[in-house]
Amino acid sequence: MVVFVLAFSFYFYYKCSGLFVLMLAGTSLVDWFLSRAIIKPGISKTWRKACVALSLALSLGILAYFKYANFFLWNINAMVGGNFQPLDLILPVGISFYTFQSVSYIVDVYKGRVAPTQTWLEYAFFLAFFPALVAGPIVRADYFIPQIRQNRHATRDEVYLGLWLILLGVLKKAVIADYIAQYNDLIFANPGGYSGFETLMGIIGYTMQIYCDFSGYSDMAIGIALIMGFKLAPNFNFPYKAQNLTDFWHRWHISLSTWLRDYIYIPLGGNRKGTARTYINNFATMLIGGLWHGAAWKFVFWGAMHGAGLAVHKAGKPYMNRLGNSWWLNALCWLTTMATVAALWVFFRADSFKDSITIISSVFSDFSLSYAPAFASARMLWLILMIIIVVAHAMPTKFWDNASQWFIKSPWVVKLIAFVIVVQLVIELKGEDVAPFIYFQF
Repeated sequence: MVVFVLAFSFYFYYKCSGLFVLMLAGTSLVDWFLSRAIIKPGISKTWRKACVALSLALSLGILAYFKYANFFLWNINAMVGGNFQPLDLILPVGISFYTFQSVSYIVDVYKGRVAPTQTWLEYAFFLAFFPALVAGPIVRADYFIPQIRQNRHATRDEVYLGLWLILLGVLKKAVIADYIAQYNDLIFANPGGYSGFETLMGIIGYTMQIYCDFSGYSDMAIGIALIMGFKLAPNFNFPYKAQNLTDFWHRWHISLSTWLRDYIYIPLGGNRKGTARTYINNFATMLIGGLWHGAAWKFVFWGAMHGAGLAVHKAGKPYMNRLGNSWWLNALCWLTTMATVAALWVFFRADSFKDSITIISSVFSDFSLSYAPAFASARMLWLILMIIIVVAHAMPTKFWDNASQWFIKSPWVVKLIAFVIVVQLVIELKGEDVAPFIYFQF
């Protein structure tokens, strides 16, 4: 099974990124040899560190070249006033995700948190597992490699739970996210060209779109893996229920936020070196997280503002605790968090930093509720889908746990009907062009 799935994973990546599959295979081979060298009896600590440094330099160097070379060259050119021609680079799909897995594996082997795999096949399987290869969740070695060795088969309930997650993911991505994106794209393609009300709807729409798009992919990846007998860690936990940015990052892209915590924030000192250092570490970690998402100043700003927001929350937490726990305070905290997250998503989505400022400014400079009736008439289905995802997101977690159990235990005909309905919705609401997953670009 390991050989078959690994071969398919490489083929899958070949169809996504062509001959870059050779780079993935080569990286995995070098990492495996270095991980074995780290634990070799009699090797000195200096050589062990050298092996780690070589692996990190290779993995991060390749990532930096493909993802950040033009960004750094463009900024150098701007400072010296030259005539810069961008390098003709194609970003390999999923390189950021499997690079982080490679880094965590080597560091964990060095720290003794995980034993290196006995064979290259096991490590390559871990690195290239196709459901999580191109857009996560980011897989951790200590969680996933033992499952490879168990070679277990999925139970009947796990197969049906996997199907449930796949159907939910398709609904989120191919039905809701792709449809509401059609309006959102109009707003972001023409900054300042729409009224403040219309622009605000586009911002809120993208806030829901990116959640449905990315969490939909995560659901599908986790569901496919579960059907194959593998468990991937949850990647989303209703992030828009968060009442502060700290809570938001405990719920959003969990595999990335925990990776940043364990391999950047904690090594920087975490919260062990005083209050001021804690704030700096938070800021630096989110700054790196922003740069991980893309080679542009708008992503740096996005990460920096989240880092600043985390520091503000930690600084204000003692004062907020004195106010007690009341519904109005919880509502205010939630509204403030959502406004911050939605506004920062503008920098994530807009084509440039300048466009982001224009879009946000237009909300305040030309806002009028008089546009609402015409908008509702023209965009009724858009509003219905938005309401559905808001209500679904607001439902208690227990409701969705019970719904999944009901689906698992339901007769096969119910599962077939659910499948047909989802497929029909995809056909009815599909756009003219195939919409790629948002996180494929990272």
